[in-house]
Order: sequence, then C-alpha cells, then structure tokens
Amino acid sequence: MVEELVAAGVTLVSAGAVYAMAAARVVKQYERGVVFRLGKLRSDVRGPGFTMIVPGIDKLRKVNMQIVTMPVPAQEGITRDNVTVRVDAVVYFRVTGPAEAVVRVEDYRFAVSQMAQTSLRSIIGKSELDDLLSDREKLNQGLELMIDSPAVEWGVTIDRVEIKDVSLPETMKRSMARQAEADRERRARVINADAELQASKKLAEAAKEMSEQPAALQLRLLQTVVAVAAEKNSTLVLPFPVELLRFLEKAQQGVGAGVGAGAVQQAVQQPVPPPVQQPVPQSVERPVQQPVQQAVQQPVREQRASLESLPDQGSGGANSGQE
Repeated sequence: MVEELVAAGVTLVSAGAVYAMAAARVVKQYERGVVFRLGKLRSDVRGPGFTMIVPGIDKLRKVNMQIVTMPVPAQEGITRDNVTVRVDAVVYFRVTGPAEAVVRVEDYRFAVSQMAQTSLRSIIGKSELDDLLSDREKLNQGLELMIDSPAVEWGVTIDRVEIKDVSLPETMKRSMARQAEADRERRARVINADAELQASKKLAEAAKEMSEQPAALQLRLLQTVVAVAAEKNSTLVLPFPVELLRFLEKAQQGVGAGVGAGAVQQAVQQPVPPPVQQPVPQSVERPVQQPVQQAVQQPVREQRASLESLPDQGSGGANSGQE
C-alpha cells in the first residue's frame, strides 16, 4: 500500500514536472509574447520574464521589439529630367504593436522591404537629378512618409529612411565635372577681376599721394631697390625714369631736324653744273633727223592747208548772204 502511494506520488510529481516544463516560457527583455488559445488571439500580451501557457492549447509567439536596420536593394529609374540613375537606401523601423504585426501581415519584414523598394522607385521618378544630389533631406522625409503610411496598420513604425548612394552614368559624371570646372573657373576670373579693380583703386590713391610729395616717389624707388637686393642676386635692377627717356627722345629728334635743314640749305646754295653736251656721231644723227623732220613738217602742212581753206569758206558764206 505504501509502495503504491509512493509510486503514485512519484508519477504525479513527474507529470507535474513535465507539465511545468511544457508550460513554462521565458520572454526576453526586447521581446513581447503574443498568445493564441485554440487559434484565437489573447488580448493580453506577455511581457519580458517567466510566463506560463497551457500546453497543447496555447501557442506563444515572440515578437522582437528592437530597431531593425534593413538595406533597400539598389533601384534603377529615370528622373523627371530624363536621367537614368541607380539609387539605394536603408530603412530603420521597429515593431510597436506586436499583435498587429503578427495578425495583420504574414511577414512584416518582407512587407516593409517591398514597400521601401516601390517607394524608392516612385520618389526617383518624381524628383530631378539636382534634388537627388543636393536636397536629400527632403527626399528622405518624403520617402519616410510613403513607407510609414501603410506600415502603421501593420504595427510597424518607420524611424528613419536614408538614401545611401546615387550612381550616375559615366557620361553624366564627365559632363558634371566639366560644368563644375567651368563654374570654378568663372568664379576665379571674377575674383581676380575684383582684386585687380581694388588694386587699381589703391594704386591710383597712392599715385595721387606721391604726386603731392616728390620725395615719396624717390623713397619708394629706394625701397624697391632694397627689396630686390635682399634676394642675394648678382644682378641689380635700377629703374630708369620715363621722363628722362622722353627728354632724350625729344633732344634726338631736334638734332635730327637741325641736321636735315642744314643739308637742304647747303644743297640749295651749291651751284648746279651745266649739262655736258656729248657729240653725236653722224651715222646716228642722220637717221634720227630724217624721221624727226618728217614728223614736224607733216603737221605744219596740215595747218597751212586749213588756213588756205578759210577764205574760200568765208567768200562762199558772203555770196550766200547777198543772194
């Protein structure tokens, strides 16, 4: 009898131990437990620590409440200004409603990943290339709102969305590099021109001050010589006044004009020698004189004939007048 009681007690203890082991559950600090009893969701969510369920009737499902970092695969699209780009991003989200994350969506991680990819492609098509490169904060906020709107019903909250990289074609990279280089060169020229303008104004003011005090110009000249000599050069450069060069040039022109006038006066006063007549050979004189005499006598004969015809014409005209 005693042995039977001991055996029954041992059996009960063993059954209780087995039941306790089957019913005992441990929920970690960053987890929450959702209990289904006979397939129906229990309203109470089990917190962290030790908890018990009914073996064979209850089913406990643990949900991680930590922030999840999910990379979004690179998506290729065409921007609003017709530029093909490849953009990838990263999404930070966490579960705020364990029951909704288990009941309303089959796999909330996969759902968030697909929603992030479609939202990223949509934001690429709505934006321009300059916005993707310079105004990423605004695009991040828009992308976060697009993903967070359906995710709230799943018990998921989007903490942050960041665009990681924007890949451009090589031709576009070269074009942008040339544009940036031209812009920098333009700014450099503007800055250089502004510096030249300011320097010219300062130099004009300095020249005005030095013109009032001639000794200041001489002191400036000596200071320049000292600055050149400080470089330990073997050649010393001495500035030559421009006024002295102009004076020498005018003096040289005056001397040249005096020499030219004296030469002309001497040439005028010098007597001109008479022309020298060389005897012409008879063999040459005779053939030359004959054509010359013919050429001179022929016009003389023509003039004489015209003079003889004048009285005849006058008499003819008188007779016609008498008639």
